Amino acid sequence: MSFPPRRWLATALALLIGQAVAHAEIPYQKLDDTGFETIFDGKSLRGWHVSTQTGHSGASMHTSGGKWQLKDGAIIGSQDIPGNGGIILTDKLYGDFEVIVEMNNDYGPDSGLFLRSNERGQAYQYMVDYHANGNLAGVYGEGLGGKPHKRNFDFLTEVTQIQKHDDPFALPVTPEEWPRLWKHGEWNELRARITGNPPTIETWINRVKFMEYTDEEKRHPDTGSIALQVHGGGDYTTQFVRYRNVRVKEIKK
Repeated sequence: MSFPPRRWLATALALLIGQAVAHAEIPYQKLDDTGFETIFDGKSLRGWHVSTQTGHSGASMHTSGGKWQLKDGAIIGSQDIPGNGGIILTDKLYGDFEVIVEMNNDYGPDSGLFLRSNERGQAYQYMVDYHANGNLAGVYGEGLGGKPHKRNFDFLTEVTQIQKHDDPFALPVTPEEWPRLWKHGEWNELRARITGNPPTIETWINRVKFMEYTDEEKRHPDTGSIALQVHGGGDYTTQFVRYRNVRVKEIKK
């Protein structure tokens, strides 16, 4: 019986160790899932309403706020006419809270998870800009003068390809690891926490923290709705955003 040369063994071992290290680099967190209340259970849109007051509903002259429907246990959103979007938001207002949603959007429409939103769509936004040059889990001041605008990666042409975007909160995974963390065409978990005012906002993708940011000034009221967005502009009447299993935990001071 002959044995492989030592050099071959050393190379093979190095590759195996390298692969093991690479697969260990995704910094999943053990997060507390207790104390959450389901605010969308897939059976009705009770407790939610559509606003036509945002700037994304201009194509309809603010007579509609996009197309929102209940299908297969999910909230399905799209533009109702070319260029016309809007938001669907909770009737209840929240202050300090953590929210979890599952998302399975088409790659193309611009969306968002709004924190403390009003009827005009002014809010802190968990970015769901799920398109080329867009971003997930960044923090944006929607209707707040574009401040803050925090992101640590950008999508490229393909959903499986991202590039690093410089930010003090560093990208927690490498572009090479991204396709293993994010599964397009499947349900992925988005999570956000907002506390205080000026707020501290934390975001996660599939239990990996992607952003933590404390604003520098008070820009917005202490409470507001949780909202989901379909962006205006272009023609996204045949592409869809999909959200389900929306849960919220209020954080008591």
